[in-house]
Amino acid sequence: MPKNKLKNIGIDARFYGPLGKGLGRYAQEIIDNIIKIDYQNKYTIFLSKDNFDQFKTNNQNVKKVLINIPWYGFKEQLFFPYYIKKARVDLMHFPHFNVPIFCPVKFIVTIHDLILTKYPTIRASTLSPFFYKIKNIGYKLTISSAIKRAEKIIAVSQYTKDDIIRYFHVDSEKISVTHEGVANLSKERDTLFDSDNNDTISLSGYNINKPYLLYVGNAYPHKNLERLVDVWQNITNKNKNFQLVLVGKEDYFYDRLKKYAASKNLYTDDKPTKIIFSGYVPDQILKILYQKALLFIFPSLYEGFGLPALEAMSRKLAVVSSNRASLPEILGEAALYLNPEDKDDMTKKITIAMEDANLRKKLIESGLKQVKKYSWWECANKTLTIYNSILTRRD
Repeated sequence: MPKNKLKNIGIDARFYGPLGKGLGRYAQEIIDNIIKIDYQNKYTIFLSKDNFDQFKTNNQNVKKVLINIPWYGFKEQLFFPYYIKKARVDLMHFPHFNVPIFCPVKFIVTIHDLILTKYPTIRASTLSPFFYKIKNIGYKLTISSAIKRAEKIIAVSQYTKDDIIRYFHVDSEKISVTHEGVANLSKERDTLFDSDNNDTISLSGYNINKPYLLYVGNAYPHKNLERLVDVWQNITNKNKNFQLVLVGKEDYFYDRLKKYAASKNLYTDDKPTKIIFSGYVPDQILKILYQKALLFIFPSLYEGFGLPALEAMSRKLAVVSSNRASLPEILGEAALYLNPEDKDDMTKKITIAMEDANLRKKLIESGLKQVKKYSWWECANKTLTIYNSILTRRD
């Protein structure tokens, strides 16, 4: 493509970085990698005031645009198209379904999952039933419009692609499966083991004083943590020498889960208990939590990709996972699977993994091989290929 005819690709980066959690990781990795390898296009990166300064680049073909528009609101639908048009974008990439219905240019959308389509529930919201219903109608209109009008849909797994086809009757050729990536974090664990200062880093401040199983993520209903609490009660009734550590930023859903655990006499906030709610932890503590954990537990009922389990594998941690949705596709034979709707099966599989050191060693070895299949660079490269194919087709 001639340099004097560079195409301008816009990317909605309001999710960019830790602010956007899993979506933020995806947006950050896609953008950071693409602008490192592509000097044949121009890029307009739309950022919010919360992450505008966080995004940095030396690529002269990249322009940052600040837009003070929150996610999922009327402002997004009404005003974002103005900024896109003003920036003279040739092609937009929305890394989530929230595409303005009146987007003025051709666009690509990434669909991570259809959780709100498949499992609409008032328990997943802090809104009243009336306003939740209004919001759900808005979601259905937005995602339906995005899928129908997109030039191309990126699905993060074959499972998600199949869901899109099933629920929205989309031509298979319109959807490209582009797996997410996972950073190589295994060296971080080795460094911690070898560190002379490791013994000085204590988890006692988090009331962790026994061998423990680890979960990292949010506490939304589809994560299935209430059922995990019930299962943990069964397990610790027989073996009291273990704790379950749940890591995630405190919010309405974690507060609700705490109350549920307390009702089972598994949690109190003033002493070591069978379940530890750590809240948000800094990166250094999170590394130690991974390093010292016995197992990683991922009991989710629905995942579009399952990145937390892959990241645990990359940190040399054995994984016990749900056998639902995309997880068998993404984790392959590197996890011990359980039925997340069967408490007896959950109890059995978790107990087996806790007691069998040889099994955990085998899972760790398989996990390190499995994570090598997923690369953020490859994800970005495939995404760039999609950009160029659409721009070429338009020409």
